Amino acid sequence: MRRIVLLAAALSVAAMPLRADEAVTAPVQGRDAFSRPLPALDPVHRAAFHAGRSLFQQVWTVGPSEVRPDLDGLGPLFNRQSCVACHAKNGRGEPPEGESDSMRSTLVRLSVPGGGAGAAPRPHPVYGDQFNPDGIPGVPGEGRATLVWSERIDRLADGTPVALRRPDLRLGNLGYGPLGPEVMTSVRMAPPLVGLGLLEAVPEADLLALADPDDRDGDGVRGRVNLVWDAARGAFAIGRFGLKANQPSLRQQNAGAFDGDLGLTSPLFPQHGCTAVQTACRAAAGEDAGEAGPELSDEQLDLVTLYTRALAVPARRNTDDPLVRVGEELFAAIGCAACHAPALRTGPSPALPELAGRTIHPYTDLLLHDMGEGLADGLPDFQATGGQWRTPPLWGLGLTAAVTDRPTYLHDGRAHSLLEAILWHSGEAEPAREAVRRMPSLNREALLAFLDSL
Repeated sequence: MRRIVLLAAALSVAAMPLRADEAVTAPVQGRDAFSRPLPALDPVHRAAFHAGRSLFQQVWTVGPSEVRPDLDGLGPLFNRQSCVACHAKNGRGEPPEGESDSMRSTLVRLSVPGGGAGAAPRPHPVYGDQFNPDGIPGVPGEGRATLVWSERIDRLADGTPVALRRPDLRLGNLGYGPLGPEVMTSVRMAPPLVGLGLLEAVPEADLLALADPDDRDGDGVRGRVNLVWDAARGAFAIGRFGLKANQPSLRQQNAGAFDGDLGLTSPLFPQHGCTAVQTACRAAAGEDAGEAGPELSDEQLDLVTLYTRALAVPARRNTDDPLVRVGEELFAAIGCAACHAPALRTGPSPALPELAGRTIHPYTDLLLHDMGEGLADGLPDFQATGGQWRTPPLWGLGLTAAVTDRPTYLHDGRAHSLLEAILWHSGEAEPAREAVRRMPSLNREALLAFLDSL
């Protein structure tokens, strides 16, 4: 590892060229920074982008509706009534701030032991694989979920105090009886949506080349791919979407969100998740009577998928700032770039050719890493253990506060700041975290300035 120098000596670092591809980045800031289409979109794809955005923003109804029968089908159990309700402005969600606050852009995954190594999580026999607080008329919701926060003070090497909080999940008003002692839960906050099509276009061979599960290079970083079920192919494939890389494609990620969050079936997932105990849910879904069918058409799913595939990445800012340049050097020097890979290359992209053959800078390897006990949720997901998470992309990070009313970070929104998020890193990232803890304040300022430029 290269020696970390003090900021005063490091200001002589040579200027780094701007690494933005104008065809896939948008030079925009402010509230709409995550909402622009790729500049390279042709007219046909641009029209489809806007049609997909309308569906993404659509408030779905219970139905049947004579006016818009294509927009009904909400429920029987659901979390929210639209995609944008969790992904406002395509940015991060917000966790509840206290026990009296409800989950609006955060959800709870459920599982019980017994899924088997390398298999999908085993759903709870009564509540399924996701806690749905709401139900349509006549269908009881599953209950109320909220968080209670506890806080401790961590101190950096120079004595600077940093408050770190962690959530305690509270599930109450349970509509179908107790959950039981074996239930495993995971709180998940909605992530930002920019650049997803570019990440989808990175070849699987490149991800396998980045993986190092046996730590052959001895750097302590053991990234691994997650092998997950691809419903369209009917086979296992490399996962790259979802907080544990548990979805192989954007289309399946979106179909899963429509199913789990809004209760809308699709050609990819044509059955509702009502359990045997949830009789009112099953009756409303019409599954027992053989009346159920996909509520979302292939065309609708494809339009929403194109919309999420074609969202542009905001261009970087302040790249000529000496402080930012030093921060970038420090980011690599302390090992952050071992997981947050600065550059990837897209391959062929038949669904959206505008994405093909581009060098991108997402600051992720799309691999699973053990992040230590502090961030572990204990819920395995295919190859991912309870302590492993996919490296989140960092592009657009510095615009979070402009897009989101109350910016928070990490999978459950526990961190109020990027420094707090760094201090929660452990496991494979512990050496990098400790390097930040020991940094002189000016170097730490430079590192945070670099992250803010992304």
